[in-house]
Amino acid sequence: MKFSTTPTLEGQTITDYCGVVTGEAILGANIFRDFFAGIRDIVGGRSGAYEKELRKARKLAFEEMEEQAKALGANAIVGIDIDYETVGKDSSMLMVSVSGTAVKTR
Repeated sequence: MKFSTTPTLEGQTITDYCGVVTGEAILGANIFRDFFAGIRDIVGGRSGAYEKELRKARKLAFEEMEEQAKALGANAIVGIDIDYETVGKDSSMLMVSVSGTAVKTR
């Protein structure tokens, strides 16, 4: 499966548009990780715990989107948009949503 944020793939011809596909992942943050991440944020360091959670959520969302595209017979997804949000009480959860257009290419 090829992924692109652009509407086309260089050197490939889109032969069929299969439809819009999406993927979402919502992950809760661990209270101890949050505490230590907050301390690092106060002193200006990077928050490795949050960065790891972001990567994990993004990977899960892309996997879900890819499965939808495969079910439609697509071999690529173009025009991908990635969004990050905090949700839940006190913004305690992280949501990553991805969407794009599943296509067939040659």
